[in-house]
Amino acid sequence: MSEWAGPVADADADVAILASTPRFRGGIWDVRSDELDFADQRVVRDLVVHPGAVGVVALDEDDRVLLVRQYRHPVGRYLLEPPAGLLDKPGEDPLLAAQRELAEEAGFAADEWHLLVDFANSPGGSSECFRCFLARGLRRLDGGRPATGEAEEVDLPRAWVSLDEARDLVLAGQLQNPTTVVGVLAAWSSRVTGWDTLRPTDSPWPIRERVVTTGRTRRVDRT
Repeated sequence: MSEWAGPVADADADVAILASTPRFRGGIWDVRSDELDFADQRVVRDLVVHPGAVGVVALDEDDRVLLVRQYRHPVGRYLLEPPAGLLDKPGEDPLLAAQRELAEEAGFAADEWHLLVDFANSPGGSSECFRCFLARGLRRLDGGRPATGEAEEVDLPRAWVSLDEARDLVLAGQLQNPTTVVGVLAAWSSRVTGWDTLRPTDSPWPIRERVVTTGRTRRVDRT
């Protein structure tokens, strides 16, 4: 095993995709198999083609985190998580998508927005890139949450948890949604440093640009 002497930062890889084979087309994401030329070997890797997503760590004036309780079928549990949703509208601005999700899932708008953290949700098998925003200066929307028609969103009870308690619950394993884990720990860490790690909402998102331009978010053809 060699030692890496370059920059400590993620970077694009020049790996040739020799062929792609559609395996499954679902309602939201698809699966395909890519044949690669990697390290002088021809290998096949399966890929969940995901449109990407955004989430919102929303804090009130007392630094309480807004979480919603939502059923997540793959794990068969109700999870407490920040408002979040897919980037499934072509070309949609991530900030606008996050503002939409805060309104739809929680019935709130916010006056102050920053980029909190970016992450790849499961890069060993999925192209999902996730951008998490911090929202402050919260305002309740007149009329509350708009109806979306989604079964899981018929009732989304809100929970307000102090940022310190949310951090403790994450580290105790009581909150396990990835957006909750990453977002809460990022917000708590940023507050410790006086919020100096926050970035502008339109900051570059190179990993997202990479998966989009290389077709890793494009729906597979039906077979």
